[in-house]
Amino acid sequence: MMRTQCLLGLRTFVAFAAKLWSFFIYLLRRQIRTIIQYQTVRYDILPLSPVSRNRLGQVKRKILVLDLDETLIHSHHDGVLRPTVRPGTPPDFILKVVIDKHPVRFFVHKRPHVDFFLEVVSQWYDLVVFTASMEIYGSAVADKLDNSRSILKRRYYRQTTPSPSNRGSVTPATPPFSTCFRCWMRSGSPLTFVLC
Repeated sequence: MMRTQCLLGLRTFVAFAAKLWSFFIYLLRRQIRTIIQYQTVRYDILPLSPVSRNRLGQVKRKILVLDLDETLIHSHHDGVLRPTVRPGTPPDFILKVVIDKHPVRFFVHKRPHVDFFLEVVSQWYDLVVFTASMEIYGSAVADKLDNSRSILKRRYYRQTTPSPSNRGSVTPATPPFSTCFRCWMRSGSPLTFVLC
């Protein structure tokens, strides 16, 4: 009888300890997941191989045109929340610009791995950034993305990008992209790429 009570007590203790251990592991994993979520991923940027460098030296360097907003970054300004960014996610940086004599703060979220992407493709292409936003905003965001690497030297803004008269078409681009074609969606906003 005493032995049975000891076994029952031991089983109860083991069951309780297992539940307590499971709860502790759950809390630990949840905390680690939160920490990992906001850690910066670092990549080793490998230089081009001699064969790749030789091949790239033999052909004319291509141009890669990237849309700034909703492609490289997501942003919103004071009081306006964006459904593209999960609520509570801290911005990568905050820009303070003056538009029409009013100070405006933009909360900018970089796309995941955008710095690595820009570093790698800048070895293969001349990068051009365009945005339908105002120059004061677009220039400040491009400066932050460039981070003194001089890879985003050519920039085009609302003032320098004419809108097409025929929406939903492919139109020849104007210089300096005279050999390019610009694709337009029916809404009138440009797609995220230009073919050169």
